[in-house]
Amino acid sequence: MHAFATKAMAVLLGLFILYTSAFGAFEGLIQRAIFVGLIVGLGLLMFPLGAGTRWRPFGIAVDLAAAGLSVAACAYTVVNYDEIMESLPTATGLDIALTAGLVLSVLEISRRAIGGIFPAIALAGLAYALLGQYLPGALGHRGFDIYFVTETLLLGDLGIWGLLVGVASTTIGAFILFGSVLLFTGGGQTFMDLAIRLSGRSPGGAAKIATVASGLFGTISGSAVANVATTGNFTIPLMKRLGYGPALAGGIEAVASTGGQIAPPVMGAAAFVMAEIIGRSYFDIAKAAVLPAFLYYLGAFATIHFIALNRGLRTVPESEMPPWRTVLAPGRVGPIVIAFAALLFGILTGRSVQTAAFFGVTGLFASFLVLNVRSVANLRRSLKVIVDSLEDAGKALVMIGVLLAGAQILVSMVNLTGLGVALSSLIVSMAGSSVWLIALVTGLVCLVLGMGIPTTAAYVLVAAVLAPALVKVGVDPIIAHMFVFYYATISVITPPVCVAVFVAAGIAQTGWLSVAREACKLGAVTYVIPFMFIAYPGMLANGGWLEIGEAVVSGLVFTMAFAAFFGGARFFDSRLLNGGILLLIAVLSVFPTWTGLGLATGGFVLLWLTRWHRIRRVDDSSQAAGT
Repeated sequence: MHAFATKAMAVLLGLFILYTSAFGAFEGLIQRAIFVGLIVGLGLLMFPLGAGTRWRPFGIAVDLAAAGLSVAACAYTVVNYDEIMESLPTATGLDIALTAGLVLSVLEISRRAIGGIFPAIALAGLAYALLGQYLPGALGHRGFDIYFVTETLLLGDLGIWGLLVGVASTTIGAFILFGSVLLFTGGGQTFMDLAIRLSGRSPGGAAKIATVASGLFGTISGSAVANVATTGNFTIPLMKRLGYGPALAGGIEAVASTGGQIAPPVMGAAAFVMAEIIGRSYFDIAKAAVLPAFLYYLGAFATIHFIALNRGLRTVPESEMPPWRTVLAPGRVGPIVIAFAALLFGILTGRSVQTAAFFGVTGLFASFLVLNVRSVANLRRSLKVIVDSLEDAGKALVMIGVLLAGAQILVSMVNLTGLGVALSSLIVSMAGSSVWLIALVTGLVCLVLGMGIPTTAAYVLVAAVLAPALVKVGVDPIIAHMFVFYYATISVITPPVCVAVFVAAGIAQTGWLSVAREACKLGAVTYVIPFMFIAYPGMLANGGWLEIGEAVVSGLVFTMAFAAFFGGARFFDSRLLNGGILLLIAVLSVFPTWTGLGLATGGFVLLWLTRWHRIRRVDDSSQAAGT
C-alpha cells in the first residue's frame, strides 16, 4: 500500500509538471503552493520516519501531522491568493501554526534526504532573524518578531513562495522531467555505449569512458551524488577490472560526475536559478558556462591520459565494446535526435523554456511509442516505461524541490535581515580594495559553505551571502555568480565533507581520503579557473571576439599545463624540471597580459615539440635495434 501511494504521488507530481509545461503555469503563488504541497507529501512517503524500527507508529503520527499542517498551509495560500496579493495581511495565530508546520516539514524532509547540515543552516537563519538584535557589532540588526517573520514567509511572495520555488515548479521541473523520460526511453544506455565506443580504445580508456558517460548523464541530472551512484556502478568496477587502483577509479568517477553540474544545459538546475537571481536570460547563463565546462572536462581528460601513459593502464577489450551498428541503430538514436530537435524548435520559435522542454518530452514519447509498439504486449511495456519515467521525475523533484524550498526560507531571512550586505561589507573591509584578495576569501568561504549541500542549494546559499562582496568591488554580476557557483559545486570533491567522494569510495570499496586525494588532483584545474573569469571576462563570453579568443588561448594553455603537471607528463629526464616548467607556464597563462600569455603559449609549444622529438627518437632507435 505504501509503495503504491508513493508511486501514485510521484506520477501525479510528474503529470502536474507535464500539464503546466504544456498549458502554462497557474498564478504564481497557486503554482508554487500546489508544487510544495505535492513535494512535501511525496517526501514524507519516500523518507518515512522510523521506517523498519519498533517506533514506526510514532513516526506515522509525526508524518501525518506534518502532512496535515503542510497541505493545510498550501491550501490556505491557494484559497486566500487574492487577499494575499492585493493586501498585506496581518499574521494570526493560525498563520503562525501553519507556517511553523510547513517550514519544519520542509526542513525535516531535507534532513532525512541529505543529512542535517543544510536544515541546520536554514534554522540558524530563522534564529538570526528572530534573535539578531542580541548580537553585537556589524552582524546585529533591529530584530523581527514571530508575526513579521510569518508574514514574510507565508503571506507574500518573498518567503516560501519566492523565486526559487517558482523556478523549481516550472523550468527546473520541466527539465527534470525531460531528463527522466530521456533516460528511461533508452537514452541512458545509449550514452553509456557511445562513451565506450568513443573512449574505450585510447590510453586510460575505461577512465575516459567514466568521464564521457558521467558528463553526458550529468548535463541532464540535478545531482553529482546521483550521478556517481548511477554511472559509478558501471564505470568503477570496469576500471578496477582493467587494473586501476580503487582510489583512482573512485576519484575519476567523482570528478567526472561533478563536472555535469557545471555543464549546460541544466547545470544541476542552477542555470535557471542564476538567470532569475541576476536578471539575465537562461541562454546567457548557458552560453557563459560553455568554455569553463569544456576546460573542466579537458583538464580531467588530459590528466587521465598522462596518468594512463605513466602507469600503463589498459584499454577496454574489443569484446566489451558494443558495435557501432548497435549504438547508432535508428531505434536507439531516433528518439534522442527527435527529442532534442523538438526542444530546439521550441526555443527557436520563442516559446518559454519549460514549453520547449514539453516539446522535447512529447517528441520522446511519440517516437518511443512509434519505434517500439508492434503489439499489445509492446504497448503495455511502453506505457509502463512512460509511467516509470514520470515516477522517476517526481521523485527527483522531491530532492530538488525541498532543497530549494529550504533555500528559499534561508534566502528570505538573509534578505530580511540584510545579512548578505553585512557579510559583504565585512569581507571588503578585511580584504581592502584588492579584488584578488576578496575573491580568494570568497572562494574559500564558498568551499566551506557548500560542503555537504547539493549543488543548487549550495549555489543559492553562497549567491545570497557572498556574491554581493564581489559585485561591490566592481565585478560583473554574471562573473561573480559563476565564481561562487564553481566553488560551491567543487566542494563535493573537496575534503573534509566531500559527498560525491564518499559515494564513489563506497562503490570502489576503499578509504574516502585516498579517493579525495585523487579527485582533487584530477579536478585541480577547477580550483583556479574561477579566478580566470575575473582575469579574462571573455571566458564567460563577455566582450568581443578578441577578448574571447584571448580567454580561449589562456584557458587551453593553463588547462593542459596543469593537467600535464598533475598527470606526471615527462618532457625531460628531471622530474623537478618537468614540474617547474609546467607550473611556470600555468602561472604565466593566468595573468591577463599579452606578454605573459605569449611566453606561456610559446613555452608550452616548445615542450610539446620536445616531447614529440623524444618519442620520435625512441621509435627510430627501436626500429634500428629491430633491424
